[in-house]
Amino acid sequence: MKRLISIAEITIIVVAALIPVFTTLPYRINIFLSWEGAYRLMQGEMPYKDFGMPVGYMYWVIPAVFFKFFGAQLFTLIKAQAFINIIAGLSFRAIGRNLELPYGIRFTGVLVFVLSYSFSNYWPWYNHTVIMYELVALAMLTAYLKTTVLKRFGWIWLAGAGVFTFFSFFTKQDGGGLALLICIALLAYDLIQKKAWKPLAIYLTAFLATGLIIILPLLKYDFGYWFNHGQFPHSSRMSITDIIKEFLLQSQWIKFYLFLIAVLLIAIIRQWKSFWNDRPLVLFTLLSLGILAQAAIFQVTSYVPLDNNIFFHSFSVIYILYLIGLITKINFNQPKVIIITTLGILLTWSHIYFRYIERFLLKNNKEYTYEAHEGYNYATVVDRNTYMIELDTTEIPLSEWRVPNLKSFEKIMVPNSTADGIERFMNMDLVKNGKDLKVLNMTELTPLAAEVPFALETGSHYPLWFHKGVGMFERETNMFIQRIEDDYYDIVLYEYIPYLNNFYPYILREKLQEKYKLADRFVAPRKPTQHAWVEVYINPKHITDSTNNEVLENNE
Repeated sequence: MKRLISIAEITIIVVAALIPVFTTLPYRINIFLSWEGAYRLMQGEMPYKDFGMPVGYMYWVIPAVFFKFFGAQLFTLIKAQAFINIIAGLSFRAIGRNLELPYGIRFTGVLVFVLSYSFSNYWPWYNHTVIMYELVALAMLTAYLKTTVLKRFGWIWLAGAGVFTFFSFFTKQDGGGLALLICIALLAYDLIQKKAWKPLAIYLTAFLATGLIIILPLLKYDFGYWFNHGQFPHSSRMSITDIIKEFLLQSQWIKFYLFLIAVLLIAIIRQWKSFWNDRPLVLFTLLSLGILAQAAIFQVTSYVPLDNNIFFHSFSVIYILYLIGLITKINFNQPKVIIITTLGILLTWSHIYFRYIERFLLKNNKEYTYEAHEGYNYATVVDRNTYMIELDTTEIPLSEWRVPNLKSFEKIMVPNSTADGIERFMNMDLVKNGKDLKVLNMTELTPLAAEVPFALETGSHYPLWFHKGVGMFERETNMFIQRIEDDYYDIVLYEYIPYLNNFYPYILREKLQEKYKLADRFVAPRKPTQHAWVEVYINPKHITDSTNNEVLENNE
């Protein structure tokens, strides 16, 4: 049974990670940033020298390697994320093994981890990768902590944990910083219990040495961009007020888990001294409470996507089951118990997989339709699926999305109107016949750099992405304003998203409308659809009679 469970765990982790690789997927908002960072690294550009960004670059390393092997397509990012999900799942499994949990509990945890966290994250994003590096670090750290003495090669696990903790920190400061605190808490307990400072020293030395090796070569460039050093405004997302507010008003699962843990610990802890000397229990307690604290903070400091902190479910579930086992003496390795816990997890997380069953196997009962020229075609039956009419008639259903005829968009669907706009852009005389075009692409269609192709601008002052107050600031905004004033660009692609706060600075759009000619406008590949637009601006010096006719035709 133990061997079968191990095979089942690995199979679930790998299969769930690989399923998206064999599908065609709709475009995901914000994936443009993943593509361009990986594309620049693949081409040999150096962060902070050739482009600036307010985070570390470790997030883009894995996608860049995959670009080298599989090509710079959007779908390559799906393959890279499959690899990241496998590493994350195996690391979580290793943590359970190192904590010497009953394999029945460990299997339950793996199932929760895959259903709640990995399966939904099939696109790479730094708020997910930061946790993957953390899980690798925790797997290595717990591999050392399961021993009571620093064995001959135990320092390798400690050093590896320090290295990957820095990788986590150099992916995202908040998540990586909290990972560092969790690891220090575990090693601090180890130090107090064993009266040995060497393990903590080895870990911190590895963390700092990795940081020096990575950062020192960057200091001669604009490395201060990482923290937006020296620019106004600079505000921290670490707001105690927001963290407390989010915790008390929301965070229902986190508070529920804390309540259960508190009740179970009251039943277990009879004497503080005996609890303190129970090394496995204390380490597991520190780890679980640390993960819950991290989740409560991370949901405020890294708020995109909304559920990026749900890694806490898997840790909380296995810890609570572990405590229940200590109290009740339930044998979680018994086949009937494994079956019951598995069914319970599948039922609890049924919303993850049922939406795919519903999409492909069940009939859609929304019996009314909407046609632009005819209005609503109402249903003849009124029930819970039809009693309300969706008022947003601008939404483009997935049935009206398709894959553009471009290699970099292979197996990635966008709205038909977006695909039409991309094809019109690629067929413009200026794009087809222009040489060494200077293009500013402030849209989510970053793969166009490889399709036109045009050279990406470089410089330590040049932002990787254009979200004002996040990826670019006053210095960068003024630079683009001046370049537009000076007619520096041949073409500017600007994405207008009125419901987001300066995602692409509005002042630049105003300057473009003043200085350049609007050649085309089409729907951006976002949901909700038809609430954001890609605008194509052409330098007036390129306007000819044929170009002007083309512009008029597109605008019609």
